Amino acid sequence: MPSSLPLDLILAVPGGETESLRFFPERLVIAGWAGRDQEAVRHHIEELQAIGVPPPSATPLFYAGSPALLTTDETVAMLGPQTSGEVEPVLVATARGLCVGVGSDHTDRYAEEWSVAHAKQLCAKPIGTTLWRLADVIGHWDALILRSFVGEAGSDQWTPYQEGTMEALRRPEDLLDRLGGLPEGGVMFGGTIPAIGGIRPAFRFRMEIEDPVLGRRIGHSYVINDLPVVA
Repeated sequence: MPSSLPLDLILAVPGGETESLRFFPERLVIAGWAGRDQEAVRHHIEELQAIGVPPPSATPLFYAGSPALLTTDETVAMLGPQTSGEVEPVLVATARGLCVGVGSDHTDRYAEEWSVAHAKQLCAKPIGTTLWRLADVIGHWDALILRSFVGEAGSDQWTPYQEGTMEALRRPEDLLDRLGGLPEGGVMFGGTIPAIGGIRPAFRFRMEIEDPVLGRRIGHSYVINDLPVVA
């Protein structure tokens, strides 16, 4: 018996065909400080230091998370207002092979000041429902574009929050080799890129990966429901 609740996902292949996938996540790994450009990594470290987060002991690092944190919901409850999302490529080891999707390593920035690992475990990890086969994009991986946007309550406007290509991040082969592989049921978040204007909370978060070579994109958006720390 699977030990986790299923996620109903869609596998999209070049040409527009799709296939439904019921995926049971068994392991969640979050690759931190996974930038390929060490200058960009230093920038992200400084960005987090600016909000009180201590620097890592080494880069990259792999944080373990509960698979139950993964969600495709469009409204996600977080404890308190000091949380924020960040767009990441997500490797998903399905029965059909390794796939890539888009996710948000939503993190509690208050808890991050004393423990990055605890801060990541405190927040749900939203992911989009649509996946691509890794084999279909690995040949032009560096050309894929990561984007995220934030929105405020009462407004339909989206503000650009992150944008850059996968060239800024360590390649999947590198991360998988360092991790020791990802068996079926495994999910790995693959790192993020700097925020435009600095890390900050928002009411809504939207993320996407664009494939300019095959002319397609996948994405997801969600609303953050801030729960009171004391009911």
